[in-house]
Amino acid sequence: MADLFDSGGPKDIAPQTPTRSAPRPLADRLRPQTLSEVIGQAQVLGAEAPLGVMLAANSLSSLIFWGPPGVGKTTIARLLAQETDLHFVQISAIFTGVPDLKKVFEAARVRRQTGQGTLLFVDEIHRFNKAQQDGFLPFMEDGTILLVGATTENPSFELNAALLSRAQVMVLERLSADELEQLTQRAEGELGRALPLDPQARLALHEMADGDGRALLNLIEQVAAWRVAAPLNREALATRLMRRAAKYDKSGEEHYNLISALHKSVRGSDPDAALYWYARMLEGGEDPRYLARRLTRMAVEDIALADPQAQGICLEAWETYERLGSPEGELALAQAVIYLALAPKTNAGYMAYKAARALAKKTGSLPPPKHILNAPTKLMEDQGYGAGYAYDHSAEDGFSGQNYFPDGIERPDLYQPVERGFERDLRKRVEYFTKLRAQRQAEDDGET
Repeated sequence: MADLFDSGGPKDIAPQTPTRSAPRPLADRLRPQTLSEVIGQAQVLGAEAPLGVMLAANSLSSLIFWGPPGVGKTTIARLLAQETDLHFVQISAIFTGVPDLKKVFEAARVRRQTGQGTLLFVDEIHRFNKAQQDGFLPFMEDGTILLVGATTENPSFELNAALLSRAQVMVLERLSADELEQLTQRAEGELGRALPLDPQARLALHEMADGDGRALLNLIEQVAAWRVAAPLNREALATRLMRRAAKYDKSGEEHYNLISALHKSVRGSDPDAALYWYARMLEGGEDPRYLARRLTRMAVEDIALADPQAQGICLEAWETYERLGSPEGELALAQAVIYLALAPKTNAGYMAYKAARALAKKTGSLPPPKHILNAPTKLMEDQGYGAGYAYDHSAEDGFSGQNYFPDGIERPDLYQPVERGFERDLRKRVEYFTKLRAQRQAEDDGET
């Protein structure tokens, strides 16, 4: 952030010259010097990928890098400035206020007057509020700055539409197993020796990094400092290193991604996948009560009357969790996950409900037909309330077949049960009453 106070702001006091150079972290020593040295992100940096095409055409636009930590957002931004001969300025939305931004913009304006452009890299850009994000717009439009923002959150939710319309979103992905191995080999080359790990421990080290290149280099630096007589196995490594916590934000996009994965695995009748995503959310610190509520929703939305027991099982599992607490109560919820995944599925009730709501909205305030209205007063009786009502218990087969929709509405077919689970029986009942209703209607038409 050295450029933050270029125009008259506070200056850092120069430290005394050290007697010897301070050691540089491995991640800093391995920082790529050109874009071709960046590991991963071929979908963005390749010759036919968006950034590759922009650089080839010498036409770089403002960008938003969206991706998890440790995948190269800052490095790529710095190298883009280097490739395009732009002055690189880095700020963080966490530590930068409006007065600081004004100084940055003024310094960029002065540079522009001397023929030097500015690439302004804003880390955690989603942490700026709406007014602060709007403040970038005029400087982007007149070319004072080329903005490159970095965020771990979904830009669609966190950034203003006006800002997004002036920048292209580039999605950066967590490093794959092969890319982590490539980074490990590069680190070993820099260190001048192989890591003291057997093949399985090496894989475990990559798993601990969880797709984060910076985290991997920090782990490698720790491992490289050990002095051991023989390569360590997976178990020995686990005792010496704490596993990195999985990326999970209970209020952010990862939360919604994982609950979506759990819901769709249940809907897809895959108990193994459903249990995996359930466990992933628990490992990330999700509140089991939230999961209990969502499981109950799945029972209502996706299983419904194909298995009427599903909802009760979810509620019982929820109550069991409340009585036992963690971790024992989480097993009851896990059993509900398995039951839901293996239960027959239907959304017929859900679709019927939506169709009924749409019809109710469309027909407004149409009253019920008079024959099904009560007539507690003489006036209401004189108005025809209750006239002609057929009491179903007195009718043949206990079914009158009367119309219960408002007059003038063509009878809709809202509930269409499927041929699965208990709804197979309900479908037979629907068809039975439909047939009886047609017979009663034919009889009434014959009488008239």
